[in-house]
Amino acid sequence: MALLPDTAADESGAITVATNPTWPNKTYRMEIDAERVRGTITSNLDAVKQAVYKIINTERYKFLIYSWNYGVELEDLFGKPIPYVLPEIPRRIREALIQDDRITDVLGFDLTYNKRGDVLAKFTVVTIYGNFDAEKAVTIS
Repeated sequence: MALLPDTAADESGAITVATNPTWPNKTYRMEIDAERVRGTITSNLDAVKQAVYKIINTERYKFLIYSWNYGVELEDLFGKPIPYVLPEIPRRIREALIQDDRITDVLGFDLTYNKRGDVLAKFTVVTIYGNFDAEKAVTIS
């Protein structure tokens, strides 16, 4: 099995890339609470849930190992005023997650914040395998 996607050129010379949707779903299982990696994931939806966790907990542009399309930009929100931060968090989370071809939309954001500067974003991730709820805590002060 080749590790590169299939490519083909049509009569106009345009190149199309055929991806294999099963590649991202065959991955290791992260046991987050136990802080270990064990086994593999067998469910497509579980694979997307784990991908969402990894994407929203990886700061974009911070780690050279990841593509510039991977991760979320949240660190620069630290110290910014709440009226700026509240609309930015959903936009940035959605932008980060829809980079994954299995995710078709991110919607239903519910944001809560406290005086200490903690914002909790709850949202629904719409995937080709079904929907699920997720959340991300962001500290802005």
